[in-house]
Amino acid sequence: MDILQNINWSVPTWDLFILLFFLVGSLLYGLSMGRDRVIVILVSVYMALAVVGNAPVLRDLNAFQLSVNENFVLQIGFFLGTFLVLFLLISRSGLMHTLGQNASNGGMLQTLVFSILQVGLFISIALSFVPQEVSGNLTEITKQIFTSYWGKSAWLIGPVAFMAMMPKSRKHTGDNG
Repeated sequence: MDILQNINWSVPTWDLFILLFFLVGSLLYGLSMGRDRVIVILVSVYMALAVVGNAPVLRDLNAFQLSVNENFVLQIGFFLGTFLVLFLLISRSGLMHTLGQNASNGGMLQTLVFSILQVGLFISIALSFVPQEVSGNLTEITKQIFTSYWGKSAWLIGPVAFMAMMPKSRKHTGDNG
């Protein structure tokens, strides 16, 4: 509650934008997407992060005479573009159907938790591309939650851990015993 009282609503900051994006994004995202689609998007996010973070061709690519590693806007753009391509490919493949069959019908609570974890992961990834001189202007709590060693680790591991803890689906075999 002290955090909300210290916010100057008349002069919005990046921290306020990040907080509102996190809260509103998580709720709207979770309600508009189903749990199966959220899981497919989550898999796409991890794959895009792996590609953008490790593909040598992207590190060596010069766009507009700027190195991708030196321009965080290009890094975020490549990440989002890679994510969208991977999501479209995965959603048209059999993976989405397989995930829907093998996962439980967790309902709204699981979908909401997945959406919170995913929006937090998106924010953490985007802020990881931002240089220190820009991210240094964020408040300490925002840095602790999204860009610190433990914060980044939690956002990267949290969705996978939650997915592993989800109850297994019960297959109806027609057996009444």
